[in-house]
Amino acid sequence: MAAEEAEPGSQPLAPLARYAGVTRERFLQEIYPLRKPAVLEGIDLGPCTAKWTVDYLSQAVGDKEVKVHVSPVPQMDFLSKNFVYRTLPFDVFVKRAAEAKHAEYFISEDEKYYLRSLGEDPRKVMDNVLIQVTGKKRVVLYSPRDAPYLYLSGTKSEVLDVNRPDLKRYPLFAKARRYEAVLKAGEVLFIPALWFHNVTSEEFGVGVNVFWKHLPAECYDKTDTYGNKDLAAASRAAQILDRALKTLEELPEEYKDFYGRRMALRIQEKTYSTNYE
Repeated sequence: MAAEEAEPGSQPLAPLARYAGVTRERFLQEIYPLRKPAVLEGIDLGPCTAKWTVDYLSQAVGDKEVKVHVSPVPQMDFLSKNFVYRTLPFDVFVKRAAEAKHAEYFISEDEKYYLRSLGEDPRKVMDNVLIQVTGKKRVVLYSPRDAPYLYLSGTKSEVLDVNRPDLKRYPLFAKARRYEAVLKAGEVLFIPALWFHNVTSEEFGVGVNVFWKHLPAECYDKTDTYGNKDLAAASRAAQILDRALKTLEELPEEYKDFYGRRMALRIQEKTYSTNYE
């Protein structure tokens, strides 16, 4: 029997706010406090939107070697690792990435390339803005409040294709509220920390992410060089929970079930907020 598949419209859809001509002051006072993704239009990004062509980037960066993801399909899965790492000179990489078909390739003539970072300090799991300098991307986002429906493994979802998910395998995914936007050249997407996002490039392009810490320094793990660890308090709480769950294993099944449900209700009562959708 074929797996049941869902069209994007099968999930509850929520509008993604768009704002034009946003100043720094307006962003900080009106948009940022909402803690919801938003597309910012009409921001002056300087000459890069016209200047950063394939030829320009090739010449500007030159033959510096970079490690890239190479996949036979557009959807790269960071759980099953359906890609290989390969090293290329940057000028060769950017020219290949702009091709629809490759005369030279690692896997196949229509393989896809993805460069996560050109810099030395990649960061994630923080507030950030995605600046679409050239090209076009389709971005689908899910609120952290829909985490129970996303089939998480660590910080990543097991649902690879959010447009045609296997609802036999992931039935709760249909309940997740879908925020979607097409990000065109010159537009900026604000992505608050904890929001899950799936990005698909609809054409060759260059995007720049800028990350920042917005909580007091003591909230972060001091050993977290790349900004991808849980907050310090959350990490401690997870360790305590693991110990509590291990203790419950000492009980017979019906008792473990009962006290586990009581603990879940207590966690919900003490931590769930009513201030967000």
